[in-house]
Amino acid sequence: MKNSEAILVTPKHFEIQECPMPEPKDNEILMKVEYVGMCGSDIHGFEFGPFIPPKDPNQKIGLGHEVAGEVVKVGAKVTKFKPGDKVLIEPGVPDDSCEYCREGRYNICPAVDFMATQPNYKGALCQYMTHPEEWTYHVPEGMTTMEAALVEPAAVGMHAAILGEARLGKSIVILGAGTIGLMVLQACLSLGATDITVVDVMQKRLDLALKLGAKRVINGKEQNTVEVLRSKELYGDHGVELVFECAGAVFTAQQAVEIVSRGGKIMMVGTQSNPVPINFLKINREVTIQTSFRYCNNYPQTIEAIATGKFNVKDMVTHVYDYKDVQKAFEEAIDPVKKCDMIKGVVKVAE
Repeated sequence: MKNSEAILVTPKHFEIQECPMPEPKDNEILMKVEYVGMCGSDIHGFEFGPFIPPKDPNQKIGLGHEVAGEVVKVGAKVTKFKPGDKVLIEPGVPDDSCEYCREGRYNICPAVDFMATQPNYKGALCQYMTHPEEWTYHVPEGMTTMEAALVEPAAVGMHAAILGEARLGKSIVILGAGTIGLMVLQACLSLGATDITVVDVMQKRLDLALKLGAKRVINGKEQNTVEVLRSKELYGDHGVELVFECAGAVFTAQQAVEIVSRGGKIMMVGTQSNPVPINFLKINREVTIQTSFRYCNNYPQTIEAIATGKFNVKDMVTHVYDYKDVQKAFEEAIDPVKKCDMIKGVVKVAE
């Protein structure tokens, strides 16, 4: 068997290079990669380079961490998997020794080895890869490996919805209907919430939000979002109890402050790369602002949600690219025109 990997030689330029076939350690599986989802962080990394550049200028940079495939070999101490099993992985491996890991909050472990980031920048855009058994999961019967690769972003949405305490009876607004916003929508629905408004400026995304279960949508290009959401006709005197900021934009973060109710909660799910000025006078009635980071102990619940049809990740996939076309895939993801048609892109590495 031969192996190769897509390496980001410079920003905006991939090369598929031959690389050694990895040998699984005692506690690892060797997986033949089938599908890799294109995360927003991967697309940002392709365009600008890693958020945190490596110290060694010769360090190879791989991208991709939403991945599923087939086990081809297992280490000597692996007991839960065998060759031929379809699997998906949780891409962050914590050190299991810090105070956060001991508290069960491994997602904020400062020494976590997360794929396509420091220290090794190993990406999933390759033909074969190894991963610890502990952070590998079986793909349930009836779930495709393409759907399995999207458990990772779905788990982001599930974690945020749980932290936000989404449930039946809560008024919820989701600002941003990209992949994560739509995953948050489905997570809230799976937890029983029904009164969910989704806001975006792209009608294609809003149409999909309605299909996936949103009660109503607002096109921010055509309507004044804050005025609509603060109208008594929509939410009465009480206002919006739970706001998810999923766009990662200063403007939407400020909108969240304008629309949240007294005693409500703002969940910051999108990555804010710039400082956000906040008018705290607007939220001095015991509003909670909470950030959400990746996921923690959410994979089993998310896998079940997809397998049982509570999450529809398949219809979110608008673009599927062959592995050999990985350069084209990411070029289209940053193209000002073509990216407007892309909700979720996936790279098909093997059958």
